[in-house]
Amino acid sequence: MEIRVWEAPGSGAALQSSSRTVQEPAAGEVVLEVLHCGLCHSDLSMIDNAWGLSAYPLVPGHEVVGRVVAVGDGVDPALLGDVRGLGWISGSCSHCLQCLGGDANLCPSLEATIVGRQGGFASHVTARQDWTISLPEGVAVADAGPLFCGGITVFAPLIDEAVSPTAHVAVVGIGGLGHIALQFAKAWGCRVTALTTNLGKAEEARRFGAHDVQLLEQLPDLAGRFDLVINTVNHPLDWPAVMASLAPRGRLHQLGAVLEPMQIAAFDLIPQRRSVTGSPTSSPASLLKMVEFCARHGIRPQVEHLPISQINDAIARLRRGDVRYRFVMDF
Repeated sequence: MEIRVWEAPGSGAALQSSSRTVQEPAAGEVVLEVLHCGLCHSDLSMIDNAWGLSAYPLVPGHEVVGRVVAVGDGVDPALLGDVRGLGWISGSCSHCLQCLGGDANLCPSLEATIVGRQGGFASHVTARQDWTISLPEGVAVADAGPLFCGGITVFAPLIDEAVSPTAHVAVVGIGGLGHIALQFAKAWGCRVTALTTNLGKAEEARRFGAHDVQLLEQLPDLAGRFDLVINTVNHPLDWPAVMASLAPRGRLHQLGAVLEPMQIAAFDLIPQRRSVTGSPTSSPASLLKMVEFCARHGIRPQVEHLPISQINDAIARLRRGDVRYRFVMDF
């Protein structure tokens, strides 16, 4: 099959349009004709090889919404024409302990959509059937792409850790992840506080679901307040103040990929049984539950649409923070 891709020829390079030939789907795989694909900060990290995982030419894009146009052996042909979403993960082995136990996102043979394979800034993308998620009625097809990376990233701390609806949850950062996290936490039933460096976003934060909005620099005044802090930012914080803001048995859930060591002392944890966790997206089951939750509560990312021909403009704007709050590229 001849397809068109938008690829980076080297580290930090602008994306270029080119053609590729791809194989027919293998057993258990589907081919999606890409309709929309979100642009994520992780795409920038991969374009720049910030994590040391990139191979070039690199086709980024891992917040895909597309239509099934081909299926491999073992996949029900009735899926043809179905509109599905695809996120950071495009395949797992399906037979290891983690897969069989419902934690396929922890599979040691995990296949990431843009690590060692062609991603979603393309006319077509191939993935395992079980990692493509059907969109329920009530989820807007054109805007859904960011749910499959940004959305599940912030949904996982709530559903996978069985957070109580009576919990007081703080979200650090009102951005591409944070604005979805506020919606989820509010719909979950929690008391929600947005922590930001920019009070110019306060009105929007309350619209997304925050009951309270506080400056991040005020964190030392909020000692013992939060049952869960979801940190979506990827730069160092005042870690002792973050840990002190947790209630007894409170938890910091780290989502931002901070490359510097996090300075957290043993006595930040021991006396009040506080803890630190993190998560790499979640399982196909949690993805299904997430889109159903979004449909039930009217949760959707706030997006700006651009044609794929403007992908390099979108990348430049994302680098300087000029988007509220996610870009979606249309094909």
